[in-house]
Amino acid sequence: MIPARYGPVLFSLILSGTMSLLVSGIATYRTLPLHSGFAGLWMNAWLSGWLFAFPAVMLAAPLARRVVAWLTRPNPAKPSP
Repeated sequence: MIPARYGPVLFSLILSGTMSLLVSGIATYRTLPLHSGFAGLWMNAWLSGWLFAFPAVMLAAPLARRVVAWLTRPNPAKPSP
C-alpha cells in the first residue's frame, strides 16, 4: 500500500489521468472520427495531455480548495443526544 501522505499526489495523478483521457478522446474523435488508427492517435494525445494535466492539477488544487471553502459555509454542529 501507498502511505497516506502521498494521497494528494495520487489523487492528482488519477484525476488528471482520467480527465485527460476523456477530453483527449472527445477532441480526437471530433477531429478524426473512428478509423483504424484512432486508438493510437488518441493514446498519443492522451499521454501528451497528461504531461501537462498532472502538474496543472497539482498547482490548481490548492486554489480550487480555497475557492470552494470561500463559496461554501460549514455545516452547523449537530447537538449531542
